[in-house]
Amino acid sequence: YALADVVHSVRNVGASIASGSFLTDGMLIAPCSMKTLASVAHGFADNLLSRAADVTLKERRKLVLMVREAPLNLAHIENMRRVTEMGGIVFPPIPALYQKPESIEDMITHSVSHALDLFGIIQNNVPRWQG
Repeated sequence: YALADVVHSVRNVGASIASGSFLTDGMLIAPCSMKTLASVAHGFADNLLSRAADVTLKERRKLVLMVREAPLNLAHIENMRRVTEMGGIVFPPIPALYQKPESIEDMITHSVSHALDLFGIIQNNVPRWQG
């Protein structure tokens, strides 16, 4: 909370970010539970998180969901398919072991940096694949 510019209650579906007139480059949900994935996939918009995701999709803005469950059942996979077909990006935070991370922090940094890359927020201090 201390790092946030603005904090809204998840119950406040009338918050500014619940409107398409509130301009954003997109939305990143990290971590994204299977419940939130299902809510987004089926357009429930029953709380601020799922409503803001719904608005992001309807406005054709970038939506990235860092889903966090494993193993997956068919409902999870179908919900991922639905979100993908709606224009969302399903992004499990899977570590890039080819980079030989030395710590959990290295793995987290890679996943977060990759997610930020999707929004054009480039982190120059992270290792990139060199082939």
